[in-house]
Amino acid sequence: MKLGSFIMPNHPPERAYYDGIQEDLQEIEYMDKLGYEESWIGEHFTSNWEPCPAPDLLIAQALLKTKHMKLGPLGHLLPYHNPVELAHRVAYLDHMAKGRYQLGVGISALPSDHNIFGIDKLAKGSNRSMTFESIKIMTDLWLNGPQNFNGEYFNAGEGKTQFSELGFHLKPYQLPHPPIAIAGLTPNSANHELCGEKGYLPVSLGVSPNNEIVKQHWDAVEKGAQKSGLTPKRSEWRIIKDIYVAATDEEALSLAKKGMMGRCWREFLLPIYLGLGLGPLLKIDPNMKDEEITLDYIAEHLWITGSPDTVANKINKLYDDVGGFGYIIMTSYDSKDEKTAWNNSLALLKNQVLPKCKIIVD
Repeated sequence: MKLGSFIMPNHPPERAYYDGIQEDLQEIEYMDKLGYEESWIGEHFTSNWEPCPAPDLLIAQALLKTKHMKLGPLGHLLPYHNPVELAHRVAYLDHMAKGRYQLGVGISALPSDHNIFGIDKLAKGSNRSMTFESIKIMTDLWLNGPQNFNGEYFNAGEGKTQFSELGFHLKPYQLPHPPIAIAGLTPNSANHELCGEKGYLPVSLGVSPNNEIVKQHWDAVEKGAQKSGLTPKRSEWRIIKDIYVAATDEEALSLAKKGMMGRCWREFLLPIYLGLGLGPLLKIDPNMKDEEITLDYIAEHLWITGSPDTVANKINKLYDDVGGFGYIIMTSYDSKDEKTAWNNSLALLKNQVLPKCKIIVD
């Protein structure tokens, strides 16, 4: 199994932006030295707990501090970007990374992001339609060069003038384009279907205590693959989980609950999930009341915490329940006030947990 991280980036509202950026860069550099395979950087515009509207800027700096890890946004929220402009930025950053760049994209879920960009005035579900249309424009540009396109949300042209010196020229470093990843949260997600149809990297936000829901993510990938005749590889499937490792089960649970992981869930993530009507995803019993989803419940049923042996066993159970996957991606949290314990968790996860995890061969 391969190991990566998802840096939302998570920082408490009182953290200065510069300090949060330095925290993220230090963690990425440390994980690179430990041998983590990849790190993904989130993008949001209106969340003061996820203050990163430009993951590509953070990636550009992180490339200078790392030697091995692959880096990418997870993801650029495509409803808010002109696809022709973003295709050029992605290609340019791909050349800077020389093969260490991966493009993650998303449809955007936060209603405040929708509102500030004005897409809440469009039909319900338009954010997903905009995302899929944007991907088409970007990949067509990379594969076939510029062409006229009049879409429902975006337009593109051929880029022609009377000057032979002017025109499209910036193809990505990785041809025909860098790997593309799309994350999904809900069962039977159209995001995962598109991954299967186009051969993109499927990423699952594993926030449900019911692994059957995560298993259905792969069912959607296979359903999409049937449309194009592709054969999806489970070794490319990434599952994101909250993980904290320490010497004992009791210590790991205490550190997670009392640290930034616990605070972020208590003050930000749990209210957001419940407020967006996503509470059913968090429930081990559909008859549970929302008020029963407490931090203690989240820690017991959603997180993976414990000693190296306990964490390895939990990851292997997830592996068996869903039928196998290739990457475990741990969620990163602001560790400024718990640096020693968090860095120890990162090291234990790589050096003592990962060797005990199952490996899938497609």
